[in-house]
Amino acid sequence: MTVALCCAAGLALWPDRFALHRVRVMTGRGSSSWRAGAGRAVPPPPALAAIAALGGAMVSTPLVAILAGAAAFLGARAWLSGRAGRKSDGRLLALADGLGALAAELRSGRSLEAATRTAVSACHDGECGPALAAAIRAPAASRESRDPVVFDALVRIAAAVRLSGRTGCSLAAVAGAVEDDLRARHRLRLELRTATAAPRASAGLLAGLPVLGLAMGHGIGADPWAVLTGTGTGQLLLVAGVALEGIGLAWSRRLVARVVRP
Repeated sequence: MTVALCCAAGLALWPDRFALHRVRVMTGRGSSSWRAGAGRAVPPPPALAAIAALGGAMVSTPLVAILAGAAAFLGARAWLSGRAGRKSDGRLLALADGLGALAAELRSGRSLEAATRTAVSACHDGECGPALAAAIRAPAASRESRDPVVFDALVRIAAAVRLSGRTGCSLAAVAGAVEDDLRARHRLRLELRTATAAPRASAGLLAGLPVLGLAMGHGIGADPWAVLTGTGTGQLLLVAGVALEGIGLAWSRRLVARVVRP
């Protein structure tokens, strides 16, 4: 048991794949935003699944441990997916701020290099700022981003820089147009999330009803948990109920994701 607890704790404290990058950025640039964000790393879903399975094995049967591990894994994946969506919104606004600053500096007569430095400082994001600078200074190089919307904006900015260098057209106008498009996309995301808030709340409420039923059963003197974990029929019903609930939640999240990110 001690070895299992140590393994679970090791998995929970294992650094994610971006930890080394955060350390390099902090030591190389001294960014306060990265210092503030370095302590917000969360355990990966396999670690949470291992901890939940270990806890289930300690207090109940192996079947409960397996179900608890699977539920913790899927729940952590869903939570991380929502967190990635919020980060994507932040990167979208940061890139829009950078493009707005770039357009304003170019319209005021500043050089492209000075405008680029101002745009990077206006981004307020550890990823979008360097990516925007790379797209402006080296438009022929590859621009990598995990967000397709951000990647599309960087591609358009790089194409605008190449076109401006060849023909002398206004780069500020293209940067302003891309900024307006990014802000419009962000407003659309917020409107769609607001429209789907009620279905998501209903799905969460329905997911919690079985737990409420177990609590009410214990409240009236019955022992539904012993029936579900101690008999063959109860175990079959428990597996079927958890599977149906997981499928329902996954299906509802998929429908909402299709609406929010068409």
